[in-house]
Amino acid sequence: MTNDQHGQQHVRTVWWEEDAADASSSAFVCLVDQTHLPQRVLYLRLAHEEQVAEAISSLRVRGAPAIGVTAALGIALGLCRLYSERGASLTLAEAYAHVQEVSAMLKRTRPTAVNLFWAIERMLRCAEQVVQAQETPWQLVSSLRAEAQAIADEDAAACLAMGKFGADLIADGDTLLTHCNAGALATSGIGTALAPMYVAHAAGKRIHVFVDETRPVLQGARLTAWELQQSGISLTLITDTMAGHFMHQRSIRAVFVGADRIAANGDVANKIGTYSLAVLAQAHDIPFYVVAPCSTVDLMLPSGEHIPIEQRRPEEVTTVGGVQVAPDGVHVANPAFDVTPRHYVTAIITEQGIAYPPYDVSLQNVCAHSIAHGKV
Repeated sequence: MTNDQHGQQHVRTVWWEEDAADASSSAFVCLVDQTHLPQRVLYLRLAHEEQVAEAISSLRVRGAPAIGVTAALGIALGLCRLYSERGASLTLAEAYAHVQEVSAMLKRTRPTAVNLFWAIERMLRCAEQVVQAQETPWQLVSSLRAEAQAIADEDAAACLAMGKFGADLIADGDTLLTHCNAGALATSGIGTALAPMYVAHAAGKRIHVFVDETRPVLQGARLTAWELQQSGISLTLITDTMAGHFMHQRSIRAVFVGADRIAANGDVANKIGTYSLAVLAQAHDIPFYVVAPCSTVDLMLPSGEHIPIEQRRPEEVTTVGGVQVAPDGVHVANPAFDVTPRHYVTAIITEQGIAYPPYDVSLQNVCAHSIAHGKV
């Protein structure tokens, strides 16, 4: 656990470790294994890039910003490992080829979250610059390690900025609702959708959070409820099907969710069940806020119709906690995400400011700084 600048405790999600005496010999990507939460806090030290890829695919690490950071660290780890094995015999061409191979492997892990591809492309651009400058293989190792750390540090700073913008939309005494997990466990900072809650709570605002359990993998029940408990924020865990009931009772003031990819027109891909919440929120005249960094905005996609939706294993639906709850042989559909059309979204909160409709204009404006600096 780590403390933020407000003194609140947050779990450490993913980071780089190396031998201080010899960075080229022992390097690890470290992360909390989220498949064991909340019963057990287990930290992994991954020494091989294939282990990093498996951790992303198996949801040991998850959340769009976090998997982007993890992929970047995985690329740096892969080259560091190769350099430690080959040393002076490793050529720059071989090193660059390995970076490309690791990048291709990591791109195959999960298709929906654009942060994964954004981080990998940023690492590849960094590698290309070193190769074009005809630097040494060790310089390539050092540059990629620094770039991966920069991605992690920028994500942490973005989380805090989003938290501050979003907290201004929360009043003392508000009851909020969130879906899936978009907190510290999903980022290298204090989170996306949970960041405004953390900042509001630290400022002394009294808030209460309804947490959707988020079937089928229960990220809300297992992760968000645990996170909020650790931070001392009052919460109520509900099943996904209860949200409409509490909205009808006027128990909920606003909905805050994260995102895995946002199209240029403002359509939002997020954990399955988000679309239903957005429709319910509009029906009850409740603000529906999406909180995500500019790296989640995919300005190359004109609309949500073009966002690839990950299809996951049927066992996630037919079992709960390893216990089978459905008949043998039943046909299962298991899309991991859905797309919420832009007209259900009240605002999109980024680290550069809050975007309001029309999103095809406002998203370009809030992302302009990141575009200018080559970060989107």
